[in-house]
Amino acid sequence: MIPELGDANREITVTETFHLKTDDELSDKELKQIEADDQAIQTILLGLP
Repeated sequence: MIPELGDANREITVTETFHLKTDDELSDKELKQIEADDQAIQTILLGLP
C-alpha cells in the first residue's frame, strides 16, 4: 500500500539493522578518516584571508 501524502497515521518500516553508529561503534579506519577530514578542514579555514 502506498500511503497518501499527509497521512499522519501511516506506518514507516525500518529494518532492525538500520541505526546510527555511535562513537563506540566506529571502526579505527573510520575514526582516522574523520580526524584527517577535520585536520584538512582546519587547515583550509586557517588559510583563508
